[in-house]
Amino acid sequence: MRIVSLLPAATDIVAELGLTGQLVGRTHECDWPPAEIRAVPVVTGADLSPDTMSSREISDAVGGAAHSGSSLYTLDTERLAGLAPDVVITQDLCDVCAVSYEPVSRAVRVMDTGTRVLSLEPRTLTDVLDCLVTVGDLLGVRRRAEQRRTELLRRLDHVAGLTAGRPRPRVVAIEWLDPLWPAGHWVPEQIGCAGGEALLATPGEHTKPMTWDQVRAARPDVILVLPCGFPPERTLREREVLTSLPGWEELPAVRSGSVWVLDGPAYFNRPGPRVVRGAEVLAHVLHDVRAGTEVTTDEARLF
Repeated sequence: MRIVSLLPAATDIVAELGLTGQLVGRTHECDWPPAEIRAVPVVTGADLSPDTMSSREISDAVGGAAHSGSSLYTLDTERLAGLAPDVVITQDLCDVCAVSYEPVSRAVRVMDTGTRVLSLEPRTLTDVLDCLVTVGDLLGVRRRAEQRRTELLRRLDHVAGLTAGRPRPRVVAIEWLDPLWPAGHWVPEQIGCAGGEALLATPGEHTKPMTWDQVRAARPDVILVLPCGFPPERTLREREVLTSLPGWEELPAVRSGSVWVLDGPAYFNRPGPRVVRGAEVLAHVLHDVRAGTEVTTDEARLF
């Protein structure tokens, strides 16, 4: 089967199912597993250059607020048609996270080749893991997908067991720096699984910007900084966006040295199977317990 993934999380799912050899197209942001997808043709581009823009400039460019603008991505429809995919996997959850469903659907209709389009719209941890089975069923490996989901659920249960009965720190997870945006959807569940209490967002919630006064009033014990699409090095370039805010030094999380920068794209922003590793990372961050392999500084480091 010839697969085109227009969503990095979908590429993660295809890899989890052992089907990267069937990928014939991907987005420019698909980066895992690196050795296996490097040679897969890219069929998307971006109208912005996030590496050279600040969070505020990026936010302004997408309509004044991250996660509410029109899609920022271009789709090379000619190249897509040339790849003759049997299946195209896309999303309709966030217009600024990846190519959205509607332009993909239009492109496939023009191709008129019988290509199937699957749109993923997970909002919770359960939804994310169910997507494994949805994709696996379409790609003819449902049984394998169900087995992988069971294994991932077992890992989440292990994390919850390791952190059960411990004091639950109050946690604010920041998904965008300027304006400040709390991490919603599955992230509050990742925090809860790892033995924390998520503040300013609820499981499954499509959040909106928050004020700095809301963060100060919440008085978090732990702050997680995991901007959408930013690896840790990129996040740290804008460290002063937070540290220059009034009252920063007075927050309990700051005073106790419990502010962490995490690899958002790998483990928190994308609704793929690696969100389970994100919960394992949080068990280390929140309770200094090891679940799975040892957490590296690439995955979590002090802010």
